[in-house]
Formats: sequence, structure tokens, C-alpha cells
Amino acid sequence: MARDKPERLLNLTFMLLSTSRFIPKDQIRRAIGPYREAPSDDAFERMFERDKEELRSLGIDIETGSFDSFFGDDPGYRIRRDTAELPEIELTPQEAAAVGVAANVWQHPGLAGDSSRAVVKLKAAGLTIDPSVLAVEEPRIRVEEPAFDAMLEAATTRRPVRFSYRREGYDAAERHLQPWGVLSWRDRWYVGGFDTDRGEPRLFRISRVEGAVKFAGEPGAYEIPPEANLRDVAAALFPPSPDRTATLRVAPGRAHGLRAVAVSVTALDDGRDEIEVPFAVASDLAAEVASYGDGVVVVGPGDVRDAVVAHLRGAL
Repeated sequence: MARDKPERLLNLTFMLLSTSRFIPKDQIRRAIGPYREAPSDDAFERMFERDKEELRSLGIDIETGSFDSFFGDDPGYRIRRDTAELPEIELTPQEAAAVGVAANVWQHPGLAGDSSRAVVKLKAAGLTIDPSVLAVEEPRIRVEEPAFDAMLEAATTRRPVRFSYRREGYDAAERHLQPWGVLSWRDRWYVGGFDTDRGEPRLFRISRVEGAVKFAGEPGAYEIPPEANLRDVAAALFPPSPDRTATLRVAPGRAHGLRAVAVSVTALDDGRDEIEVPFAVASDLAAEVASYGDGVVVVGPGDVRDAVVAHLRGAL
């Protein structure tokens, strides 16, 4: 039911915006699934009243009036478009395509439904969503970890959590976290945030969470720092190990940082040195090589050379 609430509020808003006349309560109940499925009239009344108050707290003014000019004793409800509508949404073809691709990316049931419904709403608003505009290999993101849903909900609602976590080679231990978000890093899913036990930002592999994730506070219990960046946390906690070697030709007296990590140095007849440098991420090495300008030339591998050329062309 908690996951249905945002869609229920959205559907109620759409319905009350759809016509200028006042809509009677029984018609609203028949049209919106969770209202229709309420176990009793009293349950429906409580749900409907809570939803009206929540919409009003969001600044959406719900008017009450008679939907029948001859019989004014049974009230109806409506939302005036001029008081509730946002400015027209304008997306470039590329942005609209990105929305479409995003809807196709998620293979996890809890997210696939949300993304599909979002596209339906945008199409209903008159936007053209065409994933084919982006000529890219269509990505797929698969999520199989049982704890993923709870961690994602905790991060989006800012609710602290506690959970049992087992690191490789260690016994399971209870951890306490203020989640900032979930992150796919090197083909694994992590939840990251502020570890209240250690007093610092940490990442936890979601597949290592054992049992149920328990909420340890109310929504909005903490603030996410504006500078929080889970990729920076991941890069600091899990620096990649060099597993490749690049061949570089370096001008005399240049690129001392690269020379310091070189595993071999060979003097060339033209006064330059040819050095072998270990690296893990081609883009990281390319950024450093490009910073030396004409002082360093990449002999290989090709992906590093291409990345350096792209950097230099961008600078040009």
C-alpha cells in the first residue's frame, strides 16, 4: 500500500483535473483502484480524506461544490487547471529518447513498472517518447538482491536502516546506515550512505545483506549532504588494481609523475624515453597523459591513445 500511495495521489489529481465539473465521491471511488478495493466505506472515507489533505499540503487546491445544479446536498470535488498545472514540459528529442531508454533499461519488477508508468504519463501529456532516436546498444540493468527494494526505499525516503551484514571471511554483524542511494559498481549493487557505527560514509554490497532490512526511523529522519557522491566514495574505498600496461614515449625532463610509476624505461635515439606504465582504467590514465600536452605520446594500447586524442580535441 505504501508503494501504491504516490500513484494513487497522482491518479486522483489527474481525475479531478480532467473536467471542469465537480466529480461525486462515489464516482471517484469507482474509478481509482485502491479506493474501489477498500474493505469498507469507513476505510475508503479515511483514505480519501488523508489523500485530500496531503494534496492540499503540497499546494494543490481541491475545491468542493455541487456537481448537480438542482441537487446541491451531495458535494463533488475538482481541481482547477489554472491553479494546479505546471508550465508546459519541453524535452529535446534526445532527452525524450533518454526517458524512453531509461524505461527499457530496468529489468527489476519493482522499477520496471514505475518507469513504464512514467512513460505513459509523459505520453498522455503529449510528449513523444522514442528510444530509437538514440542509436546506442540498448542497456539492461538486472537486480536480483532481495534487499534491493528496501534499500532503495530507505534511500529515497531518507529512513535509517539496520541490517545483518556478512563480509567475506567474517561473521555476520548488525550495521546501522543512513542511506544516500544505491549504486551499480563493477557489476555489483551497493547501498551507500553514512555508517553511524563507524561515523563515516561507507558502501555495503547488497548481496551480502542477510535477512530483512529493518527501518530504524521515520521518513526524512536525516539530511543527505549536498556534496554526497557515492561514486567518489566507491572510488576511494575500492581503488582498482592495475591489470594492464601502456607504452608511452616521454620527452626529456617531462612527465615525472608517469616516470615515477613506470615499470621499465628505455632510452630512444631521438632523446625521448619509452616507458611502460601499469594502469587499471583507460580514461584515468588518458586524462593524466593529456595533461602533459606534447610531452607524452601514447604508443599503445589503442583505447588509451583514442581517449587521449579525445581529451586533446576537447581542449582544442
